[in-house]
Amino acid sequence: MNAVPTLARHVNDEMGKVIVGQSALKTECLIVLLCQGHALLEGVPGLAKTLAVKTLSRLLRLEYQRVQCTSDLMPADIIGTNVVNMATGHFQFHKGPVFTSLLLVDEVNRMPPRTQAALLECMEERQVTVDGVRHDLASTFTVFATQNPIEFEGTYPLPEAELDRFLVKIRVPYPDGAEEARLLRKVHGGFDPHDLDRAGLAAVDPALLADARGEVRAVNVEDSLFTYIVHLVRRTREWPAVSLGASPRAAVSLMQFAKAIAAIDDRAYLVPDDVKQAVLPVLRHRIVVKPEADLEGVTSDQVLQDVVRAVEVPR
Repeated sequence: MNAVPTLARHVNDEMGKVIVGQSALKTECLIVLLCQGHALLEGVPGLAKTLAVKTLSRLLRLEYQRVQCTSDLMPADIIGTNVVNMATGHFQFHKGPVFTSLLLVDEVNRMPPRTQAALLECMEERQVTVDGVRHDLASTFTVFATQNPIEFEGTYPLPEAELDRFLVKIRVPYPDGAEEARLLRKVHGGFDPHDLDRAGLAAVDPALLADARGEVRAVNVEDSLFTYIVHLVRRTREWPAVSLGASPRAAVSLMQFAKAIAAIDDRAYLVPDDVKQAVLPVLRHRIVVKPEADLEGVTSDQVLQDVVRAVEVPR
């Protein structure tokens, strides 16, 4: 096994030419691609969420499209529509931005429910249906959806069914003081985030991503760890501060994400620490904290940390 750690090192080094800090963002975005999942990126504006996805597409030579969500965005605006070809008189399908590899859905919580439902089919089935005709999406189709954690006016909260389709919810924090100073020096020195051609990014062979995905699938999982993952997920369903626990799909996502962590660490087997490391990004958006606990300031991350401490680790 060496495709995954090789790819992880390359992606981290090359993204470092463009993005200062944010090591968790870089690693977790790559894991989303390795697991063929989708990611919800949560952070205030200006933290390089969009830039991270654009840079990743350059490095992996994957097509990239961006959708800016608004309250009047229609399903046809993202999936495409049939239009009349005036030359032939026949309907012709014009593809929307979902026909790509990496789709950045900016401010996804501004997308109206009907359009959210159309995106849900794309995420779950990797296909769209227009006028009864199915159109397949790329095998590399991946949604990176962003949302602002503090702005709620004019937004539509994502339903639990859609949240459960995201492999992870990545919290993007402010950089620390030293990183922010490095960013200023970088920009002062002439760096322009809108001109990635000048960043000197070294792309990888597309076959490396396919090999890396195969290595993640091949990571061995002992029976005791299957049980450990199930116990963690089931414990969220009975936790006193939780009104909605994690689903069986969440258990599958937890295992897949943990296997990718093991592969990045150049191991062909899973250990409990891999699972622990995966718990917050994989489960934080899949549980609902009770209103009374929320009023007391209890967060989903705090609940999950308590759950991890309460579940016995296999020997």
